[in-house]
Amino acid sequence: MKYYLGLDVGGTNLAAGVVTEDYEIVSRKSVPSGAGKSVVEIVQAMSDVSKEVLAEVGLTEADVDYWGIGMPSCVNPKTKLLVHANCFGWRNIPILDYLSRHTRLPIVLENDGRCATYGEILAGAGKDYINAIMLTLGTGVGGGIILNRKIYSGADHMGCELGHTKLIYNGRLCTCGQYGCMDAYCSARGLLDTALDELRETKEKNSQLWEVCNGELNSLTVRQIFDVWNQKDALAEKIVTQYVDHLAVGMSTLITIFRPEIIILGGGVSNAGDDFLWRVNERLKVRTFAGEEIGVPQVVRAKLGNDAGIIGAAMLGAKQPFIL
Repeated sequence: MKYYLGLDVGGTNLAAGVVTEDYEIVSRKSVPSGAGKSVVEIVQAMSDVSKEVLAEVGLTEADVDYWGIGMPSCVNPKTKLLVHANCFGWRNIPILDYLSRHTRLPIVLENDGRCATYGEILAGAGKDYINAIMLTLGTGVGGGIILNRKIYSGADHMGCELGHTKLIYNGRLCTCGQYGCMDAYCSARGLLDTALDELRETKEKNSQLWEVCNGELNSLTVRQIFDVWNQKDALAEKIVTQYVDHLAVGMSTLITIFRPEIIILGGGVSNAGDDFLWRVNERLKVRTFAGEEIGVPQVVRAKLGNDAGIIGAAMLGAKQPFIL
């Protein structure tokens, strides 16, 4: 049996796993990412958790061919610098230099959203498809594009930042410093911002949203918004409808350009329920060019959850060439 080592690096957690050639995770561990700590400390934690999952199944680095890592950014192929990791506040970090101090293994780095997309294509919701797009709707919006079952990342390997596709001209400020990005409207944070805008503007306080957060708007959660929406609250309905429309508009642009066979939704927001998913599919037909005439790809939920990033990272070097 062949084994592979994968690490999914996020702003909240570092999730490592040992994966078989059949995409089964036989050992996994997640630890806090340490956002706010130094690069040295975070890289140390990355190394430690990766070696621990190997040890759990009696393996060492000698038993794997490389270390696959999904990072919340891209590495510039010319400078070899990690470009822009918002969650850590990193800009142009020589991440490979830091990592190589902890291992003799070859290191294969890829954007974390693309790793999750690759995992879903290999073993999840996209395993029966050749061309697919995935959007992860979490704290931010990530994702990836698969063409001919390979990761597409552009001529310089730094493209396909789907969350930073422009949605609204001169719209909300995004964490990337630009304005109007899909991330600013379609992430969990974006949904909360929409809800807070509506709650602050309305003069009537008869919505259950006020009750669930006890009038403390900054304590409102995405789960509470959807819970109240499921109870047919009028203001929650307005908020979710606006969110669905933003999401459909963003996806429609991607569909018009790439025409994938399927769109996969991951991240916490994607678990809002069947009615939410149905609404996204219906709205997409209206918002997409020639959607009624030629149809649109079906939008489905991801199947692997947090395992997608581990599997995708672990298999980066096993299915060469994995990049288009």
